[in-house]
Amino acid sequence: MNAPLIDPFARAIRYLRVSVTDRCDFRCVYCMSENMTFLPKKELLTLEELDRMCSAFVRLGVEKLRITGGEPLVRRDIMTFFRSMSRHLDSGALKELTLTTNGSQLARFADDLYAAGVRRVNVSLDTLDEAKFARVTRWGRLPQVLRGIDAAQKAGLRVKLNAVALKDFNEDELFTLTSWCASRDIDLTFIEVMPMGDIGNEDRIGQYWSLKDLRAQLADRYTVTDLPESTGGPARYVRLEETGQKIGFITPLSHNFCESCNRVRITCTGEIYTCLGQEGHSDLRGPLRSSESDAVLEDAIRAAIALKPKGHDFDYSRQEVDGQVSRHMSHTGG
Repeated sequence: MNAPLIDPFARAIRYLRVSVTDRCDFRCVYCMSENMTFLPKKELLTLEELDRMCSAFVRLGVEKLRITGGEPLVRRDIMTFFRSMSRHLDSGALKELTLTTNGSQLARFADDLYAAGVRRVNVSLDTLDEAKFARVTRWGRLPQVLRGIDAAQKAGLRVKLNAVALKDFNEDELFTLTSWCASRDIDLTFIEVMPMGDIGNEDRIGQYWSLKDLRAQLADRYTVTDLPESTGGPARYVRLEETGQKIGFITPLSHNFCESCNRVRITCTGEIYTCLGQEGHSDLRGPLRSSESDAVLEDAIRAAIALKPKGHDFDYSRQEVDGQVSRHMSHTGG
């Protein structure tokens, strides 16, 4: 029962990303449509069920737990869950408890997150221009996010910025974002836009800015050195020698990163997706609720891991959004 989780391609599953809500206080144009219909709250796992689910994965060898959404910090009483998960940090079973956030609620929760054992947060921020930020998030307020980043750093949290590379939107801010992060000692990772969910009138192909091109632009101004390190996620890292800062690239489209994938995702309704770019999933909520014993749940987890595919099917090469998946990123978790 305590054997580690190994998928069919001999990859050990050590990293779990859990969406605790599909709700968000922003409506980013590459993530959601403007008028979203969210799941009924009764379909979501309770905080107690999320605890039981995550604890089962920790027993089965998961060492890194990332909390996502939607926006995880808009979930009512979410700090109860973080404080509960900290027991796995105290025991040493869990090496890292972290989250991805839009930053809007960080000013409220930064100190509590640090007290619960969180030491690192990823903040999604695509632009430092207030008008452009309002446009890309539809509802967003940049000063509120910047105050959140200030609060996180003051609380002792290491901040990493995640910026989605959007053609004709933040191309002109490449060096502005890079310099701002260097001045704040904030790591920066660029992400290629992914074809997930109906986003209304937005054009996926038109949004796509290849990170190969982005890196080439960085290399025109900086000395770019490849780094061998990994944080357990899909990013590849470089160092800009002139500033000493670390830049990450998540490139599911221009460079497939599947060969080393060690992660799975749980939705806020208890579905497990073993690949972000595939529709295939398994239900864990049913097994979780069917028995007070965790044996049924652990069997279901193992069965799901046995179905993990070799890789995703995202592809923009033919100017079509091939491999698009129907669910929104906010449902699966970023």
